[in-house]
Amino acid sequence: MMRVAHSVIPFSTNFTSEFSMKKFFALPVLAATAMYGSTVAASPSAHDRVYTADQNSNTVSVINPATNTLLGQIKLGNPRPDLLSPLYKGQINVHGMGFSPDHKTLVVVSNGSNSVTFIDTATNAVKGTTYVGRSPHEGFFTADGSEVWVVVRGEDYVSVIDPKTYKEKRRIQTDPGPGMVMFAPDGKLAFVVSSFTAKVSVVDVKTHKIIKKIDVVSPFSPFVQFTPDFREIWMTHKDVGKVTRIDTKTLEVTGVMDIGFITNHLAFADVNGKTLAYVTVGGENAVKVYTTDKKAKLVSTIPTGALPHGIWRSDDGSRLYVGLENGDAVDVIDPVAGKVVARVPVGQAPQALAYVSNVIAQGEGKDNLVPRVNSDPVNLSLKPVKEDARGFVVLRNLGLVDALEVNLFRLKPKTVYTVYLNGKETPAASFQTDQKGNANGTMIAPLRTPAKSGSTDASATNSIIVMQGDAPVNAKAAALINL
Repeated sequence: MMRVAHSVIPFSTNFTSEFSMKKFFALPVLAATAMYGSTVAASPSAHDRVYTADQNSNTVSVINPATNTLLGQIKLGNPRPDLLSPLYKGQINVHGMGFSPDHKTLVVVSNGSNSVTFIDTATNAVKGTTYVGRSPHEGFFTADGSEVWVVVRGEDYVSVIDPKTYKEKRRIQTDPGPGMVMFAPDGKLAFVVSSFTAKVSVVDVKTHKIIKKIDVVSPFSPFVQFTPDFREIWMTHKDVGKVTRIDTKTLEVTGVMDIGFITNHLAFADVNGKTLAYVTVGGENAVKVYTTDKKAKLVSTIPTGALPHGIWRSDDGSRLYVGLENGDAVDVIDPVAGKVVARVPVGQAPQALAYVSNVIAQGEGKDNLVPRVNSDPVNLSLKPVKEDARGFVVLRNLGLVDALEVNLFRLKPKTVYTVYLNGKETPAASFQTDQKGNANGTMIAPLRTPAKSGSTDASATNSIIVMQGDAPVNAKAAALINL
């Protein structure tokens, strides 16, 4: 069976002989925790696989969960920034992920090249590619495997694709910016959250028509999940650090929870007879653990690597897997112990993740895989000098130069800020904040100071200073610094 974070995929309910092997219904993965008590638990096996969609390296990393080792990567494109040529044909921003009910096909969504790539899981080979509208986000198969639904976040519809012909069959009109969709357990309703509109669209799956729209607290939701008893959906709001709970029968909001800075995804796990919610909080480098009572309570906080994003649990519930967007790795959590017990290196900026069982019948399953194309990143925290601001920089080495992903938060709205490196008077880049005082972007520059020939002096430091406007570099008057 399959477990997914970021992209939620229907799967077969043929766990044991209690269930019919002839029928499928649209049961969202990760939400199946309520059923684990009646299933035959299976620890991660060498026949199983964990996949991550790596946005910056444009790869799919393939992990053996039995040993927590990276087997290799499926290369779908070149790493940033080696994709600007007019002759470039690879994928850009490998981001979303889904999986067929028979576990034979992996679907990978690339939002920069507007593509949906179909991969044979037995051979790791690309079978076909479908191009859809602007900036698709997530994709998954219907329960019977006859269709793939892809939310086209850069526009206002869900693209329905035939996985045999790789052609679009129809479009389901939505509000602008559909971010993710999940099926109710009986397969009758689908819940579509949005990244641009503060509403959840409830869709009749048979008619492909929206039957209700539910107002929510913010317009940016990248993730939605069912509780194990299917009585609620929980959706994250990344921009305001909240989680909204919606009753699946009344289709009404039942509560809003304050979580933390950059609330990404969530999963549910049963610990000592109690169902708990695990929420990744990217801005705090932590997974926060909550009860699922009518009034949820914070139980604990588990430190993780840099910017936790996607999260899911193993089939037997003994492990939770967390993708580290800025750590280029996957943290493995023991939910009983409440701590990280392993870390697996993967591609750059992992986004969607999927756990799929019984993928490889025999052998190592390394066909068409390449060695890891990237090295480990360096994370730098930016601290405020005077303003109530924050930020961080992810440094990825490109040889003679570095790619620096700069993220600035809580600065003055609609204001230009200039970045200086290593105390140099010439600015490396400038960013203008949005109406909320946030800005982000990637700059290419040599940050790491090379040692002089024959020098033994190790005192040289690399520094980043962020100044408001075009003010000359001055650490004491800076908005943010890393020294």
